Amino acid sequence: LSRQILSRSTSVNIATFHAKVPETVMARTLSVVITPYMRTVLKDLHELTAVSLPAAEYVSSLTDRPITIIQNGIDVQHFTFTPRARAASPRTIVYIGRLEQRKGVKYLLRAYARLAQDLEGTVRLLIAGDGADRRKLTLLAEELQIPNVEFLGYISDEQKVALLASADLFCSPALYGESFGVVLLEAMASGLPIVAGDNSGYESVLRELGTLSLVNPKDEIDFARRMRVLLEEPKLRALWQTWARSYIKQFTYEKVVDQYERLYRKALRKYAGSPVHAR
Repeated sequence: LSRQILSRSTSVNIATFHAKVPETVMARTLSVVITPYMRTVLKDLHELTAVSLPAAEYVSSLTDRPITIIQNGIDVQHFTFTPRARAASPRTIVYIGRLEQRKGVKYLLRAYARLAQDLEGTVRLLIAGDGADRRKLTLLAEELQIPNVEFLGYISDEQKVALLASADLFCSPALYGESFGVVLLEAMASGLPIVAGDNSGYESVLRELGTLSLVNPKDEIDFARRMRVLLEEPKLRALWQTWARSYIKQFTYEKVVDQYERLYRKALRKYAGSPVHAR
């Protein structure tokens, strides 16, 4: 239906690509099925945009047309920037997201187990979210006898904002399949240092000083070490928070909307009243 509507459209048509195709057998098989459909859609699109280079990878394989990168944004004012120095015990590490394999939460549990052993009860881990792996992750935490771990389940947006404002460190150890990382922006807007998986989507968000936050989640020793240094070194935390407060400004809704408006106006001037020409 969407294909038929697009083929009959008399408007200027702009597509935005959000997702990165995961490097899995199932995803590659699915892309084979989708590709013929996408090729027919492309000829009716005037402009192509994507939220990141990883999100643009798939469509780039189908066309040599330019793709404008306009990153996702957030309502920065919705979050309270609360830079916390080395907090009193217990220091709180937070994960917010789906509980599924690609999110790498089992590696967070293993790294946290090492950290909790070294810091002897002065840290806690709060895991917010639900998903197919919740039961397995709960059992893993019990098997490893990890202290001070709590599975919060689904939380509301209001609870999320409060949780980020009260925490000391945010962890998101996703392995793959991320085209961006809005949750990373939300943590930054809350003044919360981050340790995150070194997937291409997160790499597109955590640049400059933010690369300090990227880690291979499967390397539990380095993962635990990175969490510890960002928890315990007040000068490093302050440096990270100062950088984040400035860096996050480019992701405000106002700036993102301005980029889309400029693109739409440019497309209207260029294409209004003209047919789309396939390339």
